[in-house]
Amino acid sequence: MTKAPQPLYRTHPYLREATARVLAHTPEGGVVCDASLFYPTGGGQPGDSGTLHWQEGEASVVEARKAGVGGVVLLTAADTVLPPVGAAVTQRLDWARRYLHMRTHTALHLLSVMIPLPVTGGQIGAGKGRLDFNMPEPPEDVAAIEAALNEMIARDLVVSEDWITEAELEANPGLVKTMSVAPPKGQGRVRLIRIGAGATQVDLQPCGGTHVARTAEIGPVTIGKIENKGRQNRRVSITLG
Repeated sequence: MTKAPQPLYRTHPYLREATARVLAHTPEGGVVCDASLFYPTGGGQPGDSGTLHWQEGEASVVEARKAGVGGVVLLTAADTVLPPVGAAVTQRLDWARRYLHMRTHTALHLLSVMIPLPVTGGQIGAGKGRLDFNMPEPPEDVAAIEAALNEMIARDLVVSEDWITEAELEANPGLVKTMSVAPPKGQGRVRLIRIGAGATQVDLQPCGGTHVARTAEIGPVTIGKIENKGRQNRRVSITLG
């Protein structure tokens, strides 16, 4: 049985550079390695970008996408010379962009705590993001929500991960906040992101993305105008300070 590629983006989210070996090329000009530092597009979070370096050259990685179970395809610019299959490569992230994604993603988890309504969609960007809520009426005091969100961020709560079985998730459907995207199934277990610990815990939900280690890393957040996106859907956008 072929061993699944190592998801370094998950096990070591602060790692900026790592070595790997090329397993294959794809028809669209992508590279598959035995370990991926690059997060693949998914769950509203964009795929990482950066560069690949090997003995004979280098290539820009413009996007990372999922491929099969646990695999990641690193897409390069058009007409790029690819590292040969079997070659040792060094992966280097566009760290500034990735770290903004980590901060934004964690901030959106906390936004879902501040607005305890079903989430119908979301998008993460480099320093800005949004969640869509099943919200018939807009909140009366957005400034109060923003202040409470920043107060929670400033508490410097620890962010950690846990794993449960798919059966345990099915027995606890309240853990899932998103109505539009279901947690991935078929691997036997599901990853949970926990914010806070013990008496300080404020959030626990399934998520496969990258996050900061402590909430204070997010920094100040501003909530923008609440947009009407349908009869019961409203979009809440945030921007990092």
